[in-house]
Amino acid sequence: MRRSRPVRALALRQTAMTPRAPRLPRIALLAGLALAGPGAASAAAAHAVATVPGMPPVLNAHDMYSEAGANHFSPAVAGALARIYVPNLRGDSVSVIDPATYKVVDTFRVGRSPQHVVPSWDLKTLWVTNNSEGRSTGSLTPIDPKTGKPGTSVPVDDPYNMYFTPDGRYAIVVAEAHARLDFRDPHTMALKFSVNAPQCKGINHADFSIDGRYAIFTCEFGGKLVKIDMVDHKVLGYLELARHGMPQDIRVSPDGKVFYVADMMADGVYLIDGDSFTRIGFIRTGIGTHGEYPSRDGTKLYVANRGSNKVHGPRHGPGSVSVIDFATRKVVANWPIPGGGSPDMGNVSADGRTLWLSGRFDDVVYAIDTATGKVRKIKVGAEPHGLAVWPQPGRYSLGHTGIMR
Repeated sequence: MRRSRPVRALALRQTAMTPRAPRLPRIALLAGLALAGPGAASAAAAHAVATVPGMPPVLNAHDMYSEAGANHFSPAVAGALARIYVPNLRGDSVSVIDPATYKVVDTFRVGRSPQHVVPSWDLKTLWVTNNSEGRSTGSLTPIDPKTGKPGTSVPVDDPYNMYFTPDGRYAIVVAEAHARLDFRDPHTMALKFSVNAPQCKGINHADFSIDGRYAIFTCEFGGKLVKIDMVDHKVLGYLELARHGMPQDIRVSPDGKVFYVADMMADGVYLIDGDSFTRIGFIRTGIGTHGEYPSRDGTKLYVANRGSNKVHGPRHGPGSVSVIDFATRKVVANWPIPGGGSPDMGNVSADGRTLWLSGRFDDVVYAIDTATGKVRKIKVGAEPHGLAVWPQPGRYSLGHTGIMR
């Protein structure tokens, strides 16, 4: 197993560039809580977090995922078909699985090199990010979740991944090849402005602070992280994890204090204090650590270990899923893929009972029982990547394959 080199934190730069949390008027916070639903105002006194303007309130400071618990659906997803949408990177297509039967019920063509299926902030559209891998023919293909059918693709430069600002005002298209974030209209995808992150080679995955002040993106080909101000839309600083590292997915703890960063070269997860932007720990998981997904009750983090330290790994590798307990920050279970495999990206079912992951190098999808680790395999297209489970619980989506809050 590879060992990562010691972290080199850019401490002086980070201290100078990290902003203080904005203080929002209490009346504005309580007004937002009143709109959030019955009982929200009473919960505010002990648990509420002041968020950036326009962002829905965080009702429980100890669990930002509380509004995305099992089967806790928004009215916005009423009528959506229960489906698993699988982008086939080398097949230029999306496979659609019915989770009730574990069968592929549809396959349709999209743009070149589809990477992820991303739920929109308002939960009404699923976007396929076709980044066209090195060509200037990238696009976003909308899917209507009520019919499961694609619409007309929108030309967009290099959409490797996509997120949404916490207030829902912008879609953030991750133009990986250009080390750039393009802030776009979340409906028309018209470009509004860009934020360049020149030291973040291979910018790709992100998660957001509990109050929406900032996001941390991983730099896959630079062994770094970049912190982005979500209010003033600028780079706040960089943090090097390991000179030859390859950080992938990133998720924040339920209390918003620690970011968990998967690194496929380090075979584990770095722990990052988001506010101070410093490394505070490391958890070893398995070979090729890649994707991360919180459980529906917010107590555990499912970590997909792809079974290879290579970008293009072999079939039937020693892939596995590790389960980290958020409270103890320890691995409490490890589930190997029977016969070998390459678990990559996906999400948890609405009821929390199944972890759905693409088998990147094996052209399959894994349906993993979250109680036992038992695995079912479904054959799909060539090189499946960032699949989306839909519908999912939650009030809104911050993007990727469903960062639900």
